Parts: sequence; structure tokens; C-alpha cells
Amino acid sequence: MLQGSLEHAFQKSFELITLDLSHNHLTGSIPKWIGEFSQLSFLLLGYNTLDGSIPTQLCKLNELSFIDLSHNNFSGHILPCLRFKSSIWFILLEEYPSEFDLREPLVIATKSLSYPYLPSILNYMTGLDLSYNSLSGPIPQTLSNLSEVESLDLSNNSLNGEIPPQLVQLHSLAYFSVANNNLSGKTPKMVAQFSTFNKSSYEGNPLLCGPPLLNSCTKEVPPPPRPSTDEKEESSVFIDAQVFCVSFVVTYIMELLGIAAVLYINPDWRQAWFYFIEKSINTCYYFVADNLLKPFRIRVWKPLV
Repeated sequence: MLQGSLEHAFQKSFELITLDLSHNHLTGSIPKWIGEFSQLSFLLLGYNTLDGSIPTQLCKLNELSFIDLSHNNFSGHILPCLRFKSSIWFILLEEYPSEFDLREPLVIATKSLSYPYLPSILNYMTGLDLSYNSLSGPIPQTLSNLSEVESLDLSNNSLNGEIPPQLVQLHSLAYFSVANNNLSGKTPKMVAQFSTFNKSSYEGNPLLCGPPLLNSCTKEVPPPPRPSTDEKEESSVFIDAQVFCVSFVVTYIMELLGIAAVLYINPDWRQAWFYFIEKSINTCYYFVADNLLKPFRIRVWKPLV
């Protein structure tokens, strides 16, 4: 197995078409001179211990068709400028086998499994595998421009934000995974190729919602419990008692106001009313004095002579 840094390896090999250094013990970062490989179509650096950020020089590689940087320690953001060569152009390359004259199969990791592919098959493949790294930030909306991509694996990182809804435009996509990140919001619409992806493509993101996940994006508020028959009866009795008390007080006040108005307007009735009140007071006084206070009267005993 190879080990060490890539700083000075392959630096002068500008005509490389395929660079497969996966399943080794390479360390350090991807050197910036990688952008000088103008003919590079397949970059396979998975299953190493490479770190640092993904160099922007990869955006200069117009012939790229497959990138595998999985199972490393890359950090930073996903490059929004990544683009792939159209697979139609690679079909035309079949007419020029001298430009791609490999006899040994290459090992491509898809769905966390590794499969060997012959070079003739690789001409029809496009994919991006950045799984099992420490990448952060949002998923670039520009990934929807990779119209010919067939495999897109961004799982097991620290990506956040929402999944760009424009990704549903990737009609050639056969495998997709953003599992085990910190993504939130709605999953892409279940249309075209995305209707074939199950919940394993999104699991491990607690804040994601929508099909095929079981988390619903609309929180249903449960209806309030219906009061029982006894509660209804108690409530009606309480309301009736309140109505009775209010109506009684209002009626009593209206009667007092009516009597006062009559006495104020008619002096004869006012005089009769005061006479009646005075007489009632006297009657009450003598009644109380004769009946209720009689046992408490002090008796004076005179001595017998």
C-alpha cells in the first residue's frame, strides 16, 4: 500500500486520464497542481486519511466524470463549481481506444460497497462520492447542474441547511444519499428519479421531514377533548345561576329607581310613603320591645313587710 503525501507524486503527469489511489494510507491534502491534469476523467482517492479542504483547482478539470473522495478527513464546504463531462462525449471516446487504454479494472465505491469496473464501462459513468468526511455547510444548489451524474453520495458528513429542491432535475441519478448529516427542511419532491429513493437516503437527519420519511412537515394540532355529559350539565347549571343572579339584581335596582322617581314626582305619595315608613318603624319597635326584650327586663323585688 502507498503511504505518505501526494505533494510531489505525479506532479509532471499532465496527460493522466485516470488517477486511482484509493484504499491506501495517503496523508496530507490534495495538492493544488491537480488542476493541471486537464485530461483527468476519473479521480479516485477514497479510503485514505487525506485531510484539508477540497481544492478549488478541481473546478478546472473539464473532463472529470467521476470523483471519489469518500472515507477521508476532508473538511470545509462542497465546491459549488464542480461539473462533469457529458456522458455523450464519453460515448464518442469509444471510437478512440488509444486515449483510454487500460486493461485492469478500476474499483468504484457505490452505496458504500466497492465494485470493479472495466474501463469501457467507466466511459458511461458519472458520479460524486464525498461520503464519510467532515464536510460542513449547505449543499450547493449548483449540484443540480450535474445533469449526467448517476451517483451522488454526500452521506456521513456535517452538512446543514436544506436540500436544494433543484436536485430533482438530475434525471440520470440512480443513487442518492445525504444520510447522517445535520440537514433540515423538506425532502425533495417524489418525482422522476427521486421517487425511487427510500428513507435510507435521508435517515440520520432529525430535522428533515416529508416523504419517504415518517416525519410530517405539517404539525397537526389535536382537537380539544369534548366535554362529557356531566360537565355539560354542570356548565349549564352554572350559567343559569349566573343569569338568575344578574337578572334579579337588575330588576331590584330598576324597582328602587322606579319607586324613587314616583316619590320625587308626586308629593302626596311621598307624604303617604313617609307616613307609612314611620308607622312601620314604630310598630316594629313596640313588637320587639314587647316580645323579644321581655325576658331581659330587670325585675325589682320588694321585701315583705
